[in-house]
This record gives sequence, C-alpha cells and structure tokens, in this order.
Amino acid sequence: MQSTWLDYARRLQAIAQSGLAYSPNQYDLERYETVCEIAAQMMAAISAAPVAPIRVLFAGQSGYATPKVDVRGALFRDERILLVREREDGGWTLPGGWADVGESPADATVREVREESGYRARAVKLLALYDRNRHGHPPIPFHAYKLFFQCELLGGTPAPSSETTAVDWFAADALPALSTSRVTAAQIHRFFEHYRNPGWPTDFD
Repeated sequence: MQSTWLDYARRLQAIAQSGLAYSPNQYDLERYETVCEIAAQMMAAISAAPVAPIRVLFAGQSGYATPKVDVRGALFRDERILLVREREDGGWTLPGGWADVGESPADATVREVREESGYRARAVKLLALYDRNRHGHPPIPFHAYKLFFQCELLGGTPAPSSETTAVDWFAADALPALSTSRVTAAQIHRFFEHYRNPGWPTDFD
C-alpha cells in the first residue's frame, strides 16, 4: 500500500510540474502549486521525513516531467562480472549513474564505467530497459528508467573514485551485498544469462 501512495505522490508532482511549466492561467498556476504541495506532504508522510527538503527537491524540477534515466554497464571476464562498491551506502553495484544531457546512453555508460571503476570499455549491446518501479528497488522520489548495457573490456586498471571505494570481479554464485537502489541480484543473474546467450533480445519493462 505504501508503494501505491508513493506512486500517487510522484504522479501528482509530475502533473503539477508540467502544469506549472505550460499553463498560461494564473488561477491554474495556483492550483498546480497546491497540487505540488499536496504531493510533497504525501511523500513526507509516507517516508516519515520532513516536508521542507521535499519541497526544495520539487522546486528544483521544471519543464515537462519525464522519467529520469539511469545507465549501467555489465562487463564480464572469466565468468565474473565487474562491480563497484558505492561510497554512499557501502553496497556493490554495476558501475553507472544518471545520464547527462548531451550524451547518448551508450556514451554515458562508458563514461560512468571509466569514472567509477578505472576500466575503459565499449558498449556492445543493450541488455535491458527497465521501469525502475517494477523491479524491486527501494523507492525514490522520482520515476526512473534503467538502461543496462553489456560492455566489452578494452583496458585500464581498477581505480576507485569519489563515488566508489572498491572495484572487483564476482562470480554469479558469490555476489556481495548489493546496493539494491542501483541493481538487484535478479538483474545481475539475468545479465549472466544474457552473456551466456548472446542471441537473446533486449529485455524491457
């Protein structure tokens, strides 16, 4: 039930954001501001967090509301997958992050792999395009899509970054504690299957 109400709050915020961006009517703008405040109050109540930071978070969003895009790279070597340990929560994940404006999804993935792991790579296949809400991740304030690319290792050496504290390779049956906000064990196991079955089509939704 909590996830349902969080989805309602996200959708209300998105409606308010788009309305504030495009409505020419002053009275409608006031209504959209009220809807945005309701969404913030709902999200605060659901998460037991103060409402003020949520208001600030919402105020930083403008224009037509669309899902955010998270990109991740899956690199394999000797039946092991490359993972990095996140400084933020101590969990391990596929290297990646939010895509930047002006980058293609593949270019963003390659950049994130290099920045977070020290390895140079080339994106060779889109393994999956997932709606984050449908894959068991902990909730976040905004709707997001997750793009997972299989990448070919080109070179480099392991090097943690400002966002990661360790870099290592793991077998499918020996995964460490994961940063489930970023990747789940089910997703990693699915990508091992893709690696072993290169003719499989891209997963979606």
